[in-house]
Amino acid sequence: MKKARYIRQSTKNQTNLRQLAKSHPDEILYIDIISGSVPFAERPEGKKLIEAVEAGEINYVSYHAIDRAGRNTINVLQTLQYFYDKGVVVKIDNLGLESMINGKANPVFNLITTILSELSSLEKTSLLERQKEGILVARLRNPLLYKGRIAGTTDSPEETLIKHKKTLKALKANPTLSLRQIAKLASDNDYKVSPNTVKKIISILQKQN
Repeated sequence: MKKARYIRQSTKNQTNLRQLAKSHPDEILYIDIISGSVPFAERPEGKKLIEAVEAGEINYVSYHAIDRAGRNTINVLQTLQYFYDKGVVVKIDNLGLESMINGKANPVFNLITTILSELSSLEKTSLLERQKEGILVARLRNPLLYKGRIAGTTDSPEETLIKHKKTLKALKANPTLSLRQIAKLASDNDYKVSPNTVKKIISILQKQN
């Protein structure tokens, strides 16, 4: 078996990669630091893993959890189907299941991964809906104190920095990265930021200094 392990995390601070590498000495690590909203095949390390599979260098891929394999249910299932078509065994660690048994599809794996990937997508959708509802309630209760941006209004520099704490943290930790790289690093499922916004934050910081 030519093994690989795929890992996706939103920020560099989420795990100790050095310890992780030592705990899986027989696996080639593919680690993306990127938002989960990006489809698997469009992630830098996801692309490299696919290229390795195409080259016949990998025939066994491990994930910690099913939601690491794609942005939503459809993308997860597309990724798993791709690996199956290529004869690559996929293992989901927290389920203790492999996609194939003796070269044949594992029906239990297919059933459980489909259900769990759908539940994961529903959970993300529900989280975004609750976030929107919370913003609406806050505006209705006290529109003068609510700090969220409303159409036709402009945040003060201080409000902008407070709103974009994740971007500010990413900038301080990685001052040499490009605007686009900082935007990707800071963004996750619940927070999106554009390169233009990163540029605006840098401008605010420069003026303060």
